[in-house]
Amino acid sequence: MASIMEFIFNPALSISGFAVGLLVGLTGVGGGSLMTPLLVLLFGFKPATAVGTDLLYAAITKSGGSWVHHRHGNIDWAITGRLALGSVPAAGLTLLLLAQLGVQGHGATGLISVVLGIALLLTAASLIFRRRLLELAHRRPASANFQKHTAALTILVGAIVGALVTISSVGAGALGVTALAFLYPELATRRIVGSDIAHAVPLTLVAGLGHWWLGTVDVVLLASLLIGSLPGIALGAHFAARVPERALRGLLVSVLLLVGGKLIFV
Repeated sequence: MASIMEFIFNPALSISGFAVGLLVGLTGVGGGSLMTPLLVLLFGFKPATAVGTDLLYAAITKSGGSWVHHRHGNIDWAITGRLALGSVPAAGLTLLLLAQLGVQGHGATGLISVVLGIALLLTAASLIFRRRLLELAHRRPASANFQKHTAALTILVGAIVGALVTISSVGAGALGVTALAFLYPELATRRIVGSDIAHAVPLTLVAGLGHWWLGTVDVVLLASLLIGSLPGIALGAHFAARVPERALRGLLVSVLLLVGGKLIFV
């Protein structure tokens, strides 16, 4: 029985999944920005395996969140469609690039590590400057020219996020929400978050299945993360209102900056 259970899940990974899920539930920061570097730096997984597995993990967990947001009317499907129009083709093209490089080869591994580090630094920056960007967006005079190009800019944001997420599994959460908040300052925060989560489902599913095709998904790792993180997310969401969010976000920013710098420069 023990050998069967060890094949199904790894307790150490499940505990780590619970810890990351707890932080995600408390702060709303995407799991990829925490889980992927943890798998690479602490557990020693190859970057491609960590990214590929985390993408399918995100597709499963965010499907539930998307369904809840849909039931509460928190999704603007027009915005979600524009994002997907850019991100899904970008994910496909990025997967082809990784296949050409040889996803487990030295070139692809170096690319994934550097892009992951950049994505973590961008995520940290979005957490630091999000409030200032929102203030700037609200002060921006209503420009018919800007509004005319908003749809095209949303597709462009989707394409950038799609490529970034496919290589690093990071970016669909904090970066997507920040970009949407700047492009659609009049849209309620709950609808920005709901639309971003709904968009992340097809993106991470396509990218995750692509990584499966490339052979960079670890099924045991995926099961272990799900077993730990799902209760962690639920518990974190339950206690989110009772925890000092500013202090937690400050700690997360510091961790993301340190880990991002390590992945890029070390």
